[in-house]
Amino acid sequence: MENHTKEFILVGFKSHPGSQLLLSVVFSTMYVVTVAGNAFMILIVRMDSKLHTPMYFFLENLSILDICYSSVITPKAALTFSLGRRIISYNGCASQMFFFSLFGTTEAFFLAVMAYDRFTAICNPLLYQIIMNKRLCVFMVVGSYLSGCINCTIQTGFTFSLSFCGPKEINHFFCDVPAVMRASCSDTLVNEIVMLAVCGSIIVGTALVVFISYGYIIITIVQMPSAESRRKAVSTCSSHMLAVSLFFGTVFFMYAQPGATSSPEKSSTISILYTVVIPMLNPFIYTLRNKEVKGSLKKQLKRKGFF
Repeated sequence: MENHTKEFILVGFKSHPGSQLLLSVVFSTMYVVTVAGNAFMILIVRMDSKLHTPMYFFLENLSILDICYSSVITPKAALTFSLGRRIISYNGCASQMFFFSLFGTTEAFFLAVMAYDRFTAICNPLLYQIIMNKRLCVFMVVGSYLSGCINCTIQTGFTFSLSFCGPKEINHFFCDVPAVMRASCSDTLVNEIVMLAVCGSIIVGTALVVFISYGYIIITIVQMPSAESRRKAVSTCSSHMLAVSLFFGTVFFMYAQPGATSSPEKSSTISILYTVVIPMLNPFIYTLRNKEVKGSLKKQLKRKGFF
């Protein structure tokens, strides 16, 4: 068996030849919107000193992460659909898997960190600035990336220790772990157990932090004396809860349940949600209902003479 084959062939969505150009246009457009929207979020946070708080520090880092996350997958996929060149080298496939796993895992930890930030702000408002100091915020961001590094090293190392022979076709539009495992001619039982155990632990662990944090938040909101206080608290959390639901719902379906590798077509379709759609939607989710960001935008536009 040949372990280090020179290249793979990405055959995801190949069964729909008439839609290749449309897929290329859609992916390209969504990537441009993703980069522009997240770059806008970063710029707004950096330009307004009033937004230099822990919450916006995490949002800024989430925007940077989403640009990187989408850049690993979307441009290559758009080129594949438009040019029809579906070949990816062995090293290119390994690199794509490594960085995709790194940024995807880091995003899960970021969402948990942001839930803890909201818990501290709402449940312990008097101690918020003391608890969420700059040192702790930086530590949480670095810790999230280190956790991502551990997972992507495990996933990429285990997957590319397999043997690959035969047609070497990956039934996906990028080098995802389950899809590459399906292309192997080795027994993948151990790899599937490792993926289920590691990814399942990460998803369940970070989701528990989110659910416990929001459990306390809901109890605190219910006990607030004024309707205005309750409305303000809910408005600061609703955007994050929507982002959490979208991300963890799709990722759990893909990686944290038995049989996650069994349906290539369904996997490819669902993968579009968390690799392309969610990074594009995040800046809109966090800004459309955010009065502070909209106020900052109006102030910056006034400075530039637009109002």
